[in-house]
Amino acid sequence: MEKIYDVIVIGGGPAGYTAAIYTSRAGFNTLVIEKFSAGGQMTQTTQIDNYPGFPDGVEGFDLGTKMREGAERFGAKTVQAEVIEVNLKDKIKTIKIPDGVLLAHSVIIATGAEHKHLGLENEENLIGKGVGYCAACDGMFYKGKTATVVGGGNSAAADALLLSKICEKVIVVHRRDTLRAEKVYHEPLLKAQNVEFEWNSTVCEILADNKVTGIKIKNSAQGTEKEIHTDGVFISIGRAPQTELFRGQLDIDKNGYIIADETTKTSISGVFAVGDVRAKPVRQIVTATADGACASHFAEEYLATIQ
Repeated sequence: MEKIYDVIVIGGGPAGYTAAIYTSRAGFNTLVIEKFSAGGQMTQTTQIDNYPGFPDGVEGFDLGTKMREGAERFGAKTVQAEVIEVNLKDKIKTIKIPDGVLLAHSVIIATGAEHKHLGLENEENLIGKGVGYCAACDGMFYKGKTATVVGGGNSAAADALLLSKICEKVIVVHRRDTLRAEKVYHEPLLKAQNVEFEWNSTVCEILADNKVTGIKIKNSAQGTEKEIHTDGVFISIGRAPQTELFRGQLDIDKNGYIIADETTKTSISGVFAVGDVRAKPVRQIVTATADGACASHFAEEYLATIQ
């Protein structure tokens, strides 16, 4: 007979491994499938200062590794592979990876949401060296310095407001002539004395000498280019939730996120969504781990009903 796992977790970030810690500790046969390395997007962050229990901060890769070790301590297994296809509608869920098909009674989806990138030539190489995607995570590195926010939506406006309380100067670069963010952000941003705006502008180059030193922007209205000094660039132009695998099976909102409330239950019984892939207002490591704990509780409830 083929092995059927009690729980398969798709994604080995903080939400996925927290769920695995709880379910394996409760005695359920748990498998985590992660296509890269433990920790997910955390591995791109050199220093995490807002996760409880690490007063001196912790490197993202190290925290991810510790989370994996914590789950494996209680018997969870990890497979490093990419999920190619899933069938979640049947009572026994099937998950296809390059080496074959895995079976599970319940599935916890923790595939995350990737930050959208500008696609500039040296952008990837400068991540952690002045290029960032989360001001709440990395803003303190620019205390008393100049930071730039690229974008004009709610996330960009929130990042700019947060940075205005930390940095000497904040520059907002937006491709339109007004913010797309909700009105609640407009007045405080426009009143902030240390926030400057570059309207109708896009970043065409990130300037660097081992780390970011500035940006080159192009003004679409005037057709001009200029260089601006900045110590850091926060790119806040949205996220791309990793939900393509689940379209047509799960309920997904207009932005591509899986619809699941605080119970993390999705539209299919026995399937749960946790962390950044779930439709929710705040996406941080601590909210992801909280989701993992909630999912484990309701997964245990579901498994009890089918035994």
